[in-house]
Amino acid sequence: MSEVKIYFNNIWLAFYTAAVGMRRTFLHLFTPAVTIQYPDVKLKLPERARNRLYVNIDDCIGCDQCSMACPVDCITIQTIKGTPDQDLGTTSTGQKKRLHVPLFDIDIAKCCYCGLCVYPCPTECIVMTDVYEFSEYDRSNLIYRYSIMTPQDIEQAKEKLKKSEEEAAAKKAAAATAAAAAKLAAPATSAPAAPAKTEPINPSPDAPGQAKS
Repeated sequence: MSEVKIYFNNIWLAFYTAAVGMRRTFLHLFTPAVTIQYPDVKLKLPERARNRLYVNIDDCIGCDQCSMACPVDCITIQTIKGTPDQDLGTTSTGQKKRLHVPLFDIDIAKCCYCGLCVYPCPTECIVMTDVYEFSEYDRSNLIYRYSIMTPQDIEQAKEKLKKSEEEAAAKKAAAATAAAAAKLAAPATSAPAAPAKTEPINPSPDAPGQAKS
């Protein structure tokens, strides 16, 4: 192939490849614009979109199932046991609440939006919403705190639990002491009577089989 032919062949390839690359651009020149004027106009998200987490703390029973299911440990939960005389209410599903939840934090900056925390929740109090606009300048603002207990409420719950545990321990110790005392006193009050001593019976001299003196 001559050098002239190679020269014109390269020119043809340059125009051809440019035309192939611009084909999609030329097609859009004759179609209506589809630009969305965001943020004034927003596309409708799918029904099962997985975005920012939300917790209905009134339905939380502190079971910690969501935290254990989270693969990135972005959920932190702390609980305080309720005392027997406390009524912590019930969830919307009718389940009795037995634990205070002084801490329920979600670090959404760590969240990978997998949805694994939603399914094990027995009261369905944690859900993934369609909210996707929550950028922050300060990363600490991406930690969402859902507990509604005040520091005073937390301190009172701790003191009440401590007092209840001390009373229960005192009752248990008193019962153990009483049981031990009863066990020690049992042999003295219920000792079996000693068998009566019997005298040997002397045979009568006139009894048969006996020799007369």
